Amino acid sequence: KDFLWRQVPHRQLLRLLLLHTAWEVGSGQLRYSVPEESKHGTFVGRLAQDLGLEVAELVSRMFRMVSSGRRDYFEVNLQSGVLFVNSRLDREELCGQSPLCAIDLEVIVDKPLRIFHVEVEIQDINDNAPVFPVNEQNLSIAESLTLPGSRFPLEGASDADIGTNSLLTYKLGPSEHFTIKVQTNEEQSKSLVLVLKQSLDREETPVHHLLLTATDGGKLELTGTVRLLITVLDVNDNAPSFNQSSYKVRLLENAAKGTMVIKVNATDLDEGINKDILYTLRGVTQSSVSATFRIDSNTGEISVNGELDFENTKLHEVQVEATDKGNFPLSGHCNVFVEVLDVNDNAPELTITSHSLPVPEDTPPGTVVALISVSDRDSGDNGKVTCSIPPNLPFRLVSTFKNYHSLVLAEAVDRERVSEYKIVVTARDQGAPSLSASSSILVAISDVNDNAPAFPQPVYTVFVKENNPPGAHLLTLSAWDPDLRENAFVSYSVVERSVGEQPLSSYISVHSESGQIYALQPLDYEELQVLQFQVSARDAGLPSLCGNVSVQLFVLDANDNAPAVSPAGSVGGSPGPELVPLSAGAGHVVGKIRAVDADSGYNAWLRYEVQDPGAAGPFRVGVYSGEISTTRALEEADGPSQSLVILVKDHGEPSLSATATVSLSLVESPQAVRWDSRPRGGSEGPLVDMNVSLMIAICSVSGLFVLVIVVYVGLRCRPGPEVMCGPGKATVVCASEVGSWSYSQRQSRNLCVGEGTAKNDLMVFSPNFPNSTENGDKEKHQEMTPNLRGTVSEVLFFLDRLQHPFIITDI
Repeated sequence: KDFLWRQVPHRQLLRLLLLHTAWEVGSGQLRYSVPEESKHGTFVGRLAQDLGLEVAELVSRMFRMVSSGRRDYFEVNLQSGVLFVNSRLDREELCGQSPLCAIDLEVIVDKPLRIFHVEVEIQDINDNAPVFPVNEQNLSIAESLTLPGSRFPLEGASDADIGTNSLLTYKLGPSEHFTIKVQTNEEQSKSLVLVLKQSLDREETPVHHLLLTATDGGKLELTGTVRLLITVLDVNDNAPSFNQSSYKVRLLENAAKGTMVIKVNATDLDEGINKDILYTLRGVTQSSVSATFRIDSNTGEISVNGELDFENTKLHEVQVEATDKGNFPLSGHCNVFVEVLDVNDNAPELTITSHSLPVPEDTPPGTVVALISVSDRDSGDNGKVTCSIPPNLPFRLVSTFKNYHSLVLAEAVDRERVSEYKIVVTARDQGAPSLSASSSILVAISDVNDNAPAFPQPVYTVFVKENNPPGAHLLTLSAWDPDLRENAFVSYSVVERSVGEQPLSSYISVHSESGQIYALQPLDYEELQVLQFQVSARDAGLPSLCGNVSVQLFVLDANDNAPAVSPAGSVGGSPGPELVPLSAGAGHVVGKIRAVDADSGYNAWLRYEVQDPGAAGPFRVGVYSGEISTTRALEEADGPSQSLVILVKDHGEPSLSATATVSLSLVESPQAVRWDSRPRGGSEGPLVDMNVSLMIAICSVSGLFVLVIVVYVGLRCRPGPEVMCGPGKATVVCASEVGSWSYSQRQSRNLCVGEGTAKNDLMVFSPNFPNSTENGDKEKHQEMTPNLRGTVSEVLFFLDRLQHPFIITDI
């Protein structure tokens, strides 16, 4: 074959090479053609240019080519975008006798993903000479009984090429007795026969030697020859004759070996040995009969000897020869045409090529994920294939070209919900019974930053005592991000704002990785009772996403302020001793000690007592009012003056205290006392009235509040199960500055009315009044403010003698 190829003229070769550049675009595909036997590196076409792709972008767009199940006959130069031949192309090996031989290529590029269908037709060249099945054919012909015009079948030659390259013409060497003829039967099958032109004379020529030449139709003609050896027989006047010259049989391709195809019958009018007939099979053009069929030489039964395959050969032509047993045997011939019927004996073949894996979870619907090619060697409905995937998947199959499907994303996917899909693609033909094939593809979903960090709860409440050390740990926050890797790496920060005149960052800080919140400086309850701020959790994705949470920091009061007596050592508000008339009786109010405590609650609740009760004489001090009064009528024996040391202490733990020394002068004239007390008592009247009014208002509000709680608890406790109530440690409920109640989120409280005789306290503490001066009355404000800070808590504390005390217990 190589020798014949080298004999092709250079001009003819150049013409064939130019043919491969022809291409056309139709139905979304690109077509080229190239002659078979083209050498490695032979130019096929400018693929990138014809597809409208930039050569410089082939590498970055991950240009690749898939050759639909065959080996890589073609390759693309990524530097030039040229398609060239990569390995030897033999059309006869690839496609056999198929009239159309083409190799399908799938060209795939990314960014964006595009798929192109390219078809390269392999053109036939005349590289195969005609070949006869044998080198010599033997014929026996009776002399005088064979009339001119008699025909004798011969085994023709075959040519592996197609088209005009396989069209054969026959030429017989010089002979005056014989000629050659090609005849076409009803099935459009051509058979070769030897025709007798004139009678033979065995005595003249017992054996004829002829040369038969077959020439193909290629422009560079190739030939094949066979020798014909014709033996002239003596007289045998009747040749076997078949009932009909041709037979037609249909046979399923899955017929088992030994299955009878047909029984042919020939008769001979002679007698004796000349009547006995032997059947044999003759070779047929383009088919190997002996490998597929066999015949019983005595009965003429033709049976299957090998495997029938509709996909390889759809029609078999079998020539049967019947020969008698005479001394000079005669023969008769007939043709048997066996049509092979297709059965569904080939399951579909499935090939999956992945292109866009893994799939980002923000991939828009309609994106091609994989390319699926199917094929079935059967015909008709047996060769029609449908593809399917399981339901309830975010994917669908779209038919692109013939026998090609695209696996397309049908709806949005979420990696946090499903991280990968195992898709089983099933190809099923329409035969009966149907055959199928399956193949699976694992589609992984890659993460994108589509989830912001989230906190378990929207608000956190923290309680911290004042005077905490710098760097004290307050709270640990933890946000969760369902994304992966850097998209789930969370860093924390405080949302900056101003707290008074200072930035929030001067009070607290948060660790960027652990979420731990620290106090940067000691907190002072007297300056700041509640600190509200937000913490932001931000991931490291691109772009980054964040989530916020609110934190309420309540500063708890500590007993860090000792009581302060104002003015120092004075009862009436002015320096000098307090004048007391000797005529004063028991219970006479001499004056009042004024003291304040910057703390709140118990820590600001003050108690007054004489430091040395033995030296108090006829005087005493009110435990909670600070009023100094006489315990009995004064006498001259009490002396002209008295000096009392008053101890003022709070109820904190530990308790803090202060002392004040009060000087008392006993005088006989009541007018001097009144004259001396007027300038000092001018401001006490309004103050006392103010305190009385304030206490009345606070008691009214507190009583109303207690009534509301009783009604509420009664309604809650009435239908519910019995709640165990009893004496226990009182629970402190704190009120915020705006009047709303704040409870610990870790506990629930139930307020109920006890029926026992136990006496407990309901303690309600309000925040201090702001240190502001109104109407310019600075002096009066300085006197009122210390008392007003703890007035509510002082008044409510005395509710502990209620007959039915309120108890706050843990549920």
